[in-house]
Amino acid sequence: MNLSDSQTGGPLPRRVSAMEAVFGHLRSAIERGEYAVGDKLPSEAELCRTLEVSRPVLREALRALQAMGLTVSKSGKGTFVVANTVEDPTFGDYAASDLLEVRRHVEIPVAGYAALRRTPEDLDHLAHLLDRMERETDTTAWVAMDTVFHLAVAEASGNPVFRRVIEEIRDALARQSTFLNELGGRREQSNCEHRAILEALADGSEHDAVEAMSHHLLRVETTLTDIVRPQRTVTPTEGRPEA
Repeated sequence: MNLSDSQTGGPLPRRVSAMEAVFGHLRSAIERGEYAVGDKLPSEAELCRTLEVSRPVLREALRALQAMGLTVSKSGKGTFVVANTVEDPTFGDYAASDLLEVRRHVEIPVAGYAALRRTPEDLDHLAHLLDRMERETDTTAWVAMDTVFHLAVAEASGNPVFRRVIEEIRDALARQSTFLNELGGRREQSNCEHRAILEALADGSEHDAVEAMSHHLLRVETTLTDIVRPQRTVTPTEGRPEA
């Protein structure tokens, strides 16, 4: 069974990574009951051998399953199924729904304040950061800069409390960003949305900054929803690797 790179269907297919293929295969197996709640998944070595993928790829997929709330990993014991349906993914200490709610109520008005209060130094920092993000191809490095970008917008608001709030959820933001990039291909679109935020800040437009951040967070939520509750037509052979 080989879960190497493949493509999704549709008029504009997006290449599916090996990690996404492994994640989708294991998620489907859990949802179909092939691995019941309480069951232990096969060992990493066995899964790598069966699915013909590397251990790093498998571990990324297992982390995604855990973030979705389908499994838990017990040190020295393995990975166990704890649910067969996805309710609310968890990123670090926070559920996705709680994280999104806070981000809407904090980051949207913060963008508006930043448009009114940003300094030339703030704009230079954000522009340099975004230039680096747009050139970056490594997901881990990009995610690190993504969290710094949102911290920098909060810094530009001139209110240290806002920055402290974003700092508190920084780890969860990074985990969510990694999840959305690995399973939702969000990086390029996020760069465009970040660029729109920066342009609004540079223009000093509170309205445009609020709109740009609102759009960004809406796209985050939409992508997350698409991953958690995918709406697609399944063909009889879809998801079945060739023997």
